[in-house]
Amino acid sequence: MKINLIAFGIAKEIIKAKQLDFEVAQGDTIATLKSKLYQRFPEFGQLKSLSFAVGEDYQDDSHVLRENDEVVIIPPVSGG
Repeated sequence: MKINLIAFGIAKEIIKAKQLDFEVAQGDTIATLKSKLYQRFPEFGQLKSLSFAVGEDYQDDSHVLRENDEVVIIPPVSGG
């Protein structure tokens, strides 16, 4: 099934796009998605943290993904 990844900051640079359709299996969770992203884009492994939101809500690793979910990749934020 397809989900729509939306990336910001360094995550956008890593996937080389602001949005990307991404295939996941029925029953996949955020944890599974992270694993697939680390395999396809090893650069994600260099980040201190990576958070995800589905719709407008942050989700933890146990959240089960659904067809056509909009999943936002939120990289670490630096400030000053």
